[in-house]
Amino acid sequence: MRANPSAPNFDQQARASTGIKGLDDILGGGLPENHLYLVEGTPGAGKTTLGLQFLRKGVESGDKGLYITLSETAAELKTVAASHGWTLDGVEIFQLVTEDGLSPESEQSILHPSEVELGETTRGIMAAVEQIRPRRVVFDSLSEMRLLAQNSLRYRRQVLALKSFFSSRNCTVLLLDDRSASHDDLQLHSIAHGVIALDHSVDSYGPERRHLRVVKMRGIPFRGGEHDFNLDTGGLSVFPRLVAAEHRTDFEGELVSTGTAALDLLLGGGIARGSNTLFAGPSGVGKTTTAVACTRAALLRGERAVYYCFDEGLATLLTRSRALGMDVDPFLRSGQLRLQMLDPAEVSPGEFANMVRAAVEDGARTVVIDSLNAYLQAMSGDKHLLLQMHELLTYLNQRGVVTILILAQHGLVGDVRGDVDLSYLSDGILLFRFFEARGSLLKAVSAVKSRTSPHELTIREFRLGPKGIEVGEALTDFHGVMSGIATYRGSMPLLSDADGTPA
Repeated sequence: MRANPSAPNFDQQARASTGIKGLDDILGGGLPENHLYLVEGTPGAGKTTLGLQFLRKGVESGDKGLYITLSETAAELKTVAASHGWTLDGVEIFQLVTEDGLSPESEQSILHPSEVELGETTRGIMAAVEQIRPRRVVFDSLSEMRLLAQNSLRYRRQVLALKSFFSSRNCTVLLLDDRSASHDDLQLHSIAHGVIALDHSVDSYGPERRHLRVVKMRGIPFRGGEHDFNLDTGGLSVFPRLVAAEHRTDFEGELVSTGTAALDLLLGGGIARGSNTLFAGPSGVGKTTTAVACTRAALLRGERAVYYCFDEGLATLLTRSRALGMDVDPFLRSGQLRLQMLDPAEVSPGEFANMVRAAVEDGARTVVIDSLNAYLQAMSGDKHLLLQMHELLTYLNQRGVVTILILAQHGLVGDVRGDVDLSYLSDGILLFRFFEARGSLLKAVSAVKSRTSPHELTIREFRLGPKGIEVGEALTDFHGVMSGIATYRGSMPLLSDADGTPA
């Protein structure tokens, strides 16, 4: 459609910050001022907290705020605010009626919807606005007005009257609705300038999962889809859905060392910047230790790195790294390395993606996710999790980050399988396996995929010891590699031959 040169530039209209950084980001700067918005969600979704954050942000900006409550008392609202460590100084709270009925003078009361008339209620609201002259208004809640109206036509007329009244007074208004109607109130959606829906659900295990969605917003572009958010002490924290296409940057492509020359040779020269490499293999084969070695090599180059650990304890990881001559404690103390232990049952996919994005914007050039099993399994209720992982990896690649993903596969020998196939998402795959030779259980590593450089098609022995990671010569005469039970019967010397120590 051809642009109309006389049309107003909606994208440049004044915005009212919601007081929630993530929500402002989704809206491209906040809510367009002097309009009426609907915030809907079931009880406990976070509507009241969002409304209070909106008003408190207005106070910070010098805007008068008014909270009109038909369902909660002023004391209850102050208790909610106190639970977040807030005060409501500068926010006017207006309670509309008394137990005896509506009176314009009575501002501290409890509403009995069945005892008052809708017209008198509306006039009371208007009188409060005329007296206080706020720039921001929160109306809680529409379910009470719906009860007073008793029919949809009268209810719609009263909401339209309020909309017209508020717009003529230069007010930005949030109408809170608890979805108590027996069906979706699409009429209310059509009246409001914008609609924000809050949802929360409970899986069979773990905390509630909360999602926010901007259903509509007239005149401005916004980021659609579901966005995770948390409701904790301090208010709502919204995590905008990551869109990799919004973060394209130019970077110098290069191969960086893993810290082990033989492993670099196996990978065709090292790991390419702006790529992700999957370390896959059974438990205990050395994937995490190899990832730590790669991270330490990046730290020695002067880069910043972040290591997200979903499985292993911090003390165990650090103790093993010291024993293998890969001490990272100095980098932790200096802040060059951030080792973050995460409980996957408590972290939503959106929160994790925003966590990674913040680390990259803070300068991290190497990111390790250990392991994908815990991350994927604990969040299995999210049907779009693989798409979110695809978006996250695309973002990291576009920012020139070296990403290492660890995937533990089921079984030690025989038919070894993973929880999920992430090979199509990976730019490179390093496959770790146990194998049998000369009566010992040994370990092998091979590069089975690389989109960025030609790699060896050999199988090399490797082991972990006081010298760190050791990678041997390419081995031949393997039997049973494809069947899953690899046995070596060749004559090439093994790493353990020199000292008689099994790998």
